Amino acid sequence: GSEDDETLGLHRSMTALAPLAALARRAAPRGARALTTQASIRDGPSAAAAAASQPASAAQSAEKTHFGFREVDKNEKEQLVGRVFSNVAEQYDVMNDLMSGTLHRQWKDSFVNALLPLSANGHAAKCIDLAGGTGDIAFRIVERSRALFPSEPAPFVNVVDINQSMLDVGQGRAGRNGLAPDLRFVQQNAEHLDKFEDNTFDAYTIAFGIRNVTNIDLALSEAYRVLKPGGRFMCLEFSHLANPVLQSLYDQYSFNV
Repeated sequence: GSEDDETLGLHRSMTALAPLAALARRAAPRGARALTTQASIRDGPSAAAAAASQPASAAQSAEKTHFGFREVDKNEKEQLVGRVFSNVAEQYDVMNDLMSGTLHRQWKDSFVNALLPLSANGHAAKCIDLAGGTGDIAFRIVERSRALFPSEPAPFVNVVDINQSMLDVGQGRAGRNGLAPDLRFVQQNAEHLDKFEDNTFDAYTIAFGIRNVTNIDLALSEAYRVLKPGGRFMCLEFSHLANPVLQSLYDQYSFNV
């Protein structure tokens, strides 16, 4: 379909937070509740490390994958996702506020609160925030660390996104907010973090982004590779609504409002 059709299909299926929720619905097809998952994936055997080391599943290794409610060739998904994010980059945060009633801000605050404090033996902790685009998570990490631990150096966060338009918006915001010295914006695919060395980061975060990754096993493998031993993997993503009444209300809002 056309770019307008692609964008409309995504907008019609937004969850309470996700501005591109047709993609999100494949991760949580009947829910709009956020879940935070965290693990120290470099502390010996763990669920995250095990997932990262497993071969690709049959679904992931198939020729087709999901983009919203459509099946597309795997090699198309990255371009399709990139096109939609380029179209909405300037209005991404406003759209999140309107669609969630600002609820996404509470979810992100809780997510970062669960991550902190970060210890790096007196040095600035090194973080990498995937699908970080406009900087919401990275800004919170730096600002919250400064507020809670003023005598400690603030973490340095690499904001990584596959879409340069999103990064441009985030970089502009960082400059206006005085956060630029503690941030670096890098265009990179989560599946191929070849700009980063092994055992580099104290924390890896990804919020409402893993659903947009074509080969999640590759992204997890890269997360494992770039994290230091004992490093923390933090993922914020959607889950299912258990209450059928709320689910019905959500569906009405999602598809009609």
